[in-house]
Amino acid sequence: MEQLIPIAIFLCVLFLLLGSGVWVGLALMGVAYVGMELFTSRPAGDAMITKIWTSSSSWTLTALPLFIWMGEILYRTRLSEDMFRGLSPWMARLPGGLVHTNIVGCTVFAAVSGSSAATLTTVGKMSIPELRKRNYPETMIIGTLAGAATLGLMIPPSLTLIVYGVTINESITKLFMAGVFPGLVLAAMFMAYVAIASFVKRDFNPTPEPRMSFTEKLKNSRFLLPVICLILVVIGSMYLGLATATEAAAFGVIGSLLLAAGQGSLSFATFSESLMGAVRTSAMIALILAGAAFLSLSMGFTGLPRGLADLIASLELSKFQLLMALLVFYIVLGCFLDGISSVVLTMAVVEPMIRQAGIDIIWFGIFIVVVVEMAQITPPIGFNLFVLQGMTGHQMTFIARAAIPMFLIMVAMVFVLIFFPEIATWLPENIRQRPGT
Repeated sequence: MEQLIPIAIFLCVLFLLLGSGVWVGLALMGVAYVGMELFTSRPAGDAMITKIWTSSSSWTLTALPLFIWMGEILYRTRLSEDMFRGLSPWMARLPGGLVHTNIVGCTVFAAVSGSSAATLTTVGKMSIPELRKRNYPETMIIGTLAGAATLGLMIPPSLTLIVYGVTINESITKLFMAGVFPGLVLAAMFMAYVAIASFVKRDFNPTPEPRMSFTEKLKNSRFLLPVICLILVVIGSMYLGLATATEAAAFGVIGSLLLAAGQGSLSFATFSESLMGAVRTSAMIALILAGAAFLSLSMGFTGLPRGLADLIASLELSKFQLLMALLVFYIVLGCFLDGISSVVLTMAVVEPMIRQAGIDIIWFGIFIVVVVEMAQITPPIGFNLFVLQGMTGHQMTFIARAAIPMFLIMVAMVFVLIFFPEIATWLPENIRQRPGT
C-alpha cells in the first residue's frame, strides 16, 4: 500500500501532462519534479540540473546524432533506386517475387540508418510505384513495408538500442552485435510469409519479370556495392574491435557523405537539410532521455523501482511468466507511446525486475526492441502507419489490417528469442572489444 500512493501520483501527473499536449521529455521532467517535491527533502531544482547535465554529457550518447545524421544523408541520395536495381534481378524468381525487395531493401538500409521511419520512407518511395506497376497486391506491398521497416530499430546501428544502452549503462557495441542475428532471422520470417502468401492468396498474380542471365544479374549488383561497403565499415569496425560505436558512427557519416558526393546528390542544400534534420531528431531524443534520467532519480528516492521489483519477486513468477507479462505490458503501452519513450519511461522500474529474475540484460535489450517494433505498426500511435498513410493515401484501417500478419510474425519472433536465446547472445559474447566500449 505504501508503494501505491507514489505510483498513483506519478501516473496521474504523467497522464495529465501528456494529455495536455506537453512534449514527452518535459512531461517526464514535470512528473519527476513533483515526485522530488513530495517524497524527498533534496532540492528538486538542484537535483534536476545535476542529473540532466550528467545524463546529457555522456560520450556514448554522441553516437546517436552521428548515426541519425548518416541516415539523413543517405535518405537524400539515390540509394533506394540503386537498391531496387541491384536487388530486383535476384528477388524476381523467388516465391513472392519482387515483394521481397521490400524486406531485403529494408534490411540493407536498416544496417546504415538506425531509423524505422527513414528506412520506410527510403525504400517505400521507390518500391511502392514499381510494385504497383507490376500488379502486386496492395495489401502485400503495404504490409511488408510496414513490418520490414521496423528492422531499422533492431539491426545496427539502432537508435532504440543506443537509447536502451545509455539508459541502463550497457555497452552499445555489444547491444549492436546482439541485434544482428535476430534482425536477420526476423527478416527471413517475413520472407517466408511472403513466399507462403504468394501461393495462398488468390489475388497474387503479378506481371512476370523478363528473364536475365547470371552475368546481367551480377552487372546490376554493382549498384549495391557502395552501401555494402558502408555496412562493412560501420558494423565490421565494431565487430573487430577497431572502433567504438561512436567512432563507427563517425566513419558512417564520412562514408555516407562520400557516397552522396559520388552519386552527385550532395549539395549545400541537401547537406544543410540533413544536418538540421539530424539536429531536430537528436534534440528530441536527448530531451526525452534527460527527462527519463531525472524521473529515474526521483523514483529511486521513493524506493518505487525496488519495491516493485520485490513485489514481482514475491509473486514467484518464472522467467517465462515475467516475460509474458512484460510482452503484454509493452504492447499495450506501445498503443499510446512511441518506442523510445516507452523504453526510457519504464527502464527505471523494469531493469531491477529483470536483473533480479536473472535475465541477461543484453538479451532483454533485443526482446524489448522486438516488442517496441510492434508499437510501430499498432494504432493509434503506430508511426509507420502514419508514414505509409502519407505515402499511399490509404485509410489507416486498411494499412493496419495489412500490417496484422507482420505483427503476428513479430510475436512469434519473441518466442523464438525466448526458446533460442543464443540468437541474441552468441555474437556479443564473441566480439573483440576495446576497453571502455
